[in-house]
Amino acid sequence: MPERDLVGYGGKPPDIVWPNGARLAVSVVVNFEEGAENQIGDGDPMSERMGEVLSVVPQGRRDQGQEQIFAYGSRVGLWRFLDALEATKTPATFYMCGRAVERSPQLARAIADAGFEAACHGWTWRAHADFADAEAERADLDRATRAIETATGQKPQGFFCRGSESPWTRTLLAETGYFYTSNAFDDDLPYHDESGLIVVPYNLDTNDMKFFHPNGFTRSAEMVEYVRDAVEQLLVEARKGQSSTLSIGFHLRITGRPARFRAVAEILEYLASLDGQIWRARRIDIARHFAAAPLRSQITSQHGEKT
Repeated sequence: MPERDLVGYGGKPPDIVWPNGARLAVSVVVNFEEGAENQIGDGDPMSERMGEVLSVVPQGRRDQGQEQIFAYGSRVGLWRFLDALEATKTPATFYMCGRAVERSPQLARAIADAGFEAACHGWTWRAHADFADAEAERADLDRATRAIETATGQKPQGFFCRGSESPWTRTLLAETGYFYTSNAFDDDLPYHDESGLIVVPYNLDTNDMKFFHPNGFTRSAEMVEYVRDAVEQLLVEARKGQSSTLSIGFHLRITGRPARFRAVAEILEYLASLDGQIWRARRIDIARHFAAAPLRSQITSQHGEKT
């Protein structure tokens, strides 16, 4: 069987206190994927089928409907997000696909100019586990990194891809100069990876993609209530001295729509009301603080060894 770490911190997580004295760090993530999804019209082998409705366009044909569903996010949704993030003074990380950035560099620049982190979300919106070899993945990673840096003036330090990394993704990221990866769904706290990267876990349950899943959210209030429950449970644990992180993921084309945007607005206002009890932070700031914490002797590696 492949080696898997099913133990983690073994019930003894490190004693992390975030910069404002809180024990819960909350990370708001907005995904910028529009123009980077698979589309026959863009020369891809197939078109993305998941959207507001399941596409009925035959494979191999251009799907203009799906193209337009994605385009709503960058044409309209983005501006709702930027206004709400500014109004609530919310730090945020934008997961940017390189092809989306290259096609709409002015949008990526507006995000960076507003002070938000530009993290790499791959060249296209795909699972990096799809790559057959490291050379092909490296080429796509380099291309995405250049596009984001050229458009935003920021060299991305963080990475997250759709689905799963390949066996060599983290090595490539470390060699390329990345600081952290977020393709991890297995903990409430960051940890050190043998590649040298900091791993900042990402939450899929507090994510608006659940509006597109049959067992997920249907009304905006359901996402608000779910996020509130997650935060309140982690605050209960924080009062007992346990530290944690929580990410809340949004997509421009999903919660950028008017009815679902009520979830965004209410969640951002709720988080702002907890300032001091929680630390609202970009993911790069979480990674840097964790890396600098004087707790390395208490951290368990992926192989259960003390580091």
